[in-house]
Amino acid sequence: MFDAQKFIDGTVEELKRRISGNAIIGVSGGVDSTVSAVLVENAIGERLRCVLVDTGYMRENEIENNGRLLKKLGLNVLIVDAKDRFFAGLKGIAEPEHKRRVIGELFIRVFEEVARRENARYFVQGTIAPDWIESGGGLRDTIKSHHNVGGLPEKIEFEIVEPLRDLYKDEVRMVGKRLGLPEEIYERQPFPGPGLAVRILGETDSESVRIVREACAIVEEEIEKAVMNGQMKRPWQYFAVLLPCKTVGVHGDVRMYGTVVSVRSVESLDGMSAAYSKIPHSVLETISVRITNTLKDAVSRVVFDITNKPPGTIEYE
Repeated sequence: MFDAQKFIDGTVEELKRRISGNAIIGVSGGVDSTVSAVLVENAIGERLRCVLVDTGYMRENEIENNGRLLKKLGLNVLIVDAKDRFFAGLKGIAEPEHKRRVIGELFIRVFEEVARRENARYFVQGTIAPDWIESGGGLRDTIKSHHNVGGLPEKIEFEIVEPLRDLYKDEVRMVGKRLGLPEEIYERQPFPGPGLAVRILGETDSESVRIVREACAIVEEEIEKAVMNGQMKRPWQYFAVLLPCKTVGVHGDVRMYGTVVSVRSVESLDGMSAAYSKIPHSVLETISVRITNTLKDAVSRVVFDITNKPPGTIEYE
């Protein structure tokens, strides 16, 4: 059985031995990077600088909320606005693997610039086991190149440290709880490192980001409201995806030709397999009505994904 305290004690001691100078860590506010940051901060203290990158592909108010939450934990947080760089770098790119590799390199180049300013020789990532397993290598097929593994460029200026590399999501949550993190962090639903860029199938322009950001917010709000009202249990992960197709719709007596949003919600333990959530139809109807009313200029249809993993991965890209 996994012993969270034993893992914490051993990891902190190993980090003390390994990191001899300054270090930076890429943080998102998610459980993996936050747990990694707290472990390293326990090992090297003020020599750690946490870097939160605003890629332009984050959820509604996420940068502000996560920056505030991380600072409340006593972490030294730097927010870097890189929206223009990410939008420019992804312009015209639609193929998922190409998209992930571009995102991985853009992240690294931003972190390298910060590392030079901070005189940091070490870069910490919140990589966990499913990241490198799905990224392939050896006899493993590449399911998707996670930006922090398969998406890394060949030449990197610093040494990469991954304290959670051999853990699965449920074990990371146990470590977070044992470290005394608030439940809103250690039980937070997963969010992909590339952000909304992999919830847009096809090119990730500003209009697509606007649509999927609003749709994701509605899905999260309505499911969380249903959980609070006792209509359902909280799923492991729940979000919206913008599909690369259009269908005919009608608003009043007016024809419209809009995009399709897919609602995805799953139950899982570690992310390696998953079953679709049995969400009450009344909740799904509320989500559909809100999305098509709020985004009536853009969305004509909402569908619900009932695919398990396998065969479908949790995220679409």
